[in-house]
Amino acid sequence: MFFAHPITRIKTIMAIGAMAGLAACGAATLPGEGVINDPAEVQNRAVYDFNVAVDRTLVRPASVGAATVLPQPVRQGIGNFASNLDQPRYVLNNLLQLRFEEALQNTWRFAINSTIGLGGLLDPASGIGLYEADTDFGETLHVWGAPEGAYVVLPILGPSTSRDTVGFVVDRAMNPVRFFVETPESYYASAATIGSALDTRYRFGDTIDELYYDSADGYGAARILYLSNRRFELRGAAQDDYFDPYTDAYEDPNAQ
Repeated sequence: MFFAHPITRIKTIMAIGAMAGLAACGAATLPGEGVINDPAEVQNRAVYDFNVAVDRTLVRPASVGAATVLPQPVRQGIGNFASNLDQPRYVLNNLLQLRFEEALQNTWRFAINSTIGLGGLLDPASGIGLYEADTDFGETLHVWGAPEGAYVVLPILGPSTSRDTVGFVVDRAMNPVRFFVETPESYYASAATIGSALDTRYRFGDTIDELYYDSADGYGAARILYLSNRRFELRGAAQDDYFDPYTDAYEDPNAQ
């Protein structure tokens, strides 16, 4: 992947090489089941309440409106397009994690969907078994040995950790797509990302509504669900004794 300016390109290649070397040091140790590090809970709860208010007044109505106006195949195409734009970022993180097989898989998927799939609107790659191997810079930091850090709730974006917040910023700043796509095409990419997020809100509407509006402590439930899910992703499904985040989000993971 090449950037516009040669000096930037050289610096990026050198940084990738150094980061790849760090990856050999081993992944960070993840906190045990039920361990929560939330030193800024008061502030996080305030941001959570803000996010719920934004969802109630803006996001939930917009998601329902978009689903009413746009038929499902159109929403699916928008989601496919947005997902395809993430593939170069996945490849970059795969390489930094020294996961070359997944990097090749995502590269082929991007190539096929960007051509045969009409710029990513269709998903022929999945039809031949090239599924998305999604990742992010937060996972890359984990692979390099960076600890999880404190639990954080971000405005609009929702639950995160100190490490994943840094990862989110780096992913957006270094996504290779932004170096190639200029305006007004870049606006289409942003619109597709927003549209895909609204469709996700609509598809999981009942679950999110239950969490936000029907739970006795939505903040605590969201925290457990996010941390369990994220740690499960990073550990890998091979560890059978780890709490499965896809069980009841409101069930106490320590209950016998």
